[in-house]
Amino acid sequence: MNETAGRLDLATRFAAVDTWVFDLDNTLYPSNADLWPRIDDRITLFIGDFFGLDAQSSRALQKYYYRRHGTTLNGLIEEHAIDPHEFLAFVHDIDRSSLKPNQALAAGILELPGRKLILTNGSREHAIRTVEQLGIRHLFEDIFDIVSADLLPKPVEATYLKFFRTHGVDPSRAAMFEDIVHNLEAPHKHGMVTTLVKPPEGQVDHREPWEIPGDIPGHVDFVTHDLGAFLQSILAAIR
Repeated sequence: MNETAGRLDLATRFAAVDTWVFDLDNTLYPSNADLWPRIDDRITLFIGDFFGLDAQSSRALQKYYYRRHGTTLNGLIEEHAIDPHEFLAFVHDIDRSSLKPNQALAAGILELPGRKLILTNGSREHAIRTVEQLGIRHLFEDIFDIVSADLLPKPVEATYLKFFRTHGVDPSRAAMFEDIVHNLEAPHKHGMVTTLVKPPEGQVDHREPWEIPGDIPGHVDFVTHDLGAFLQSILAAIR
């Protein structure tokens, strides 16, 4: 793992990559954006309405399902057989107008050689509306969402395997950019170059405490707090 990778390290690891895979939330937009808190609040509201609970109890149940089942949705499906489409439509019904285009990020994604895909635990509609707001939808070939994954969230290994099959991805020639460290374990296992995108020091971090590693594990190859600048570094190294 390299916090500030040298040019040779980047060239060695990324030279053969022809498929670039991006998580969506808190990866393609910065962690201090207000989108994830809005979604998080909508999840709490859905649970409160569904079970008739107060906000505090709803929040506690939400986080319990999230940690135990990988997503709150997965917990609600497994334990209460809810309609996943109703849930996804409700929780992603948010205002995205605060998101501003990131020109450096857009330029970096555009210039990457090969295919660009989004792999998200959110819905396809949420991903489309978000990258449209960011002005980068046209840069991505396709989106593999939680429905495409048969509602099995990252980090479930079967989700990555289906993603590889669906899009014809050779993981040994692919790279993954993601803000949740354990979501990079299966990609690394299958040969992907892995990059953890984390907030800059002092910036708000919407990850759960248990999702923030004390030490960066071996399945993370690189770490960056500025995805746009990191992509530019990769491009400079592999040209």
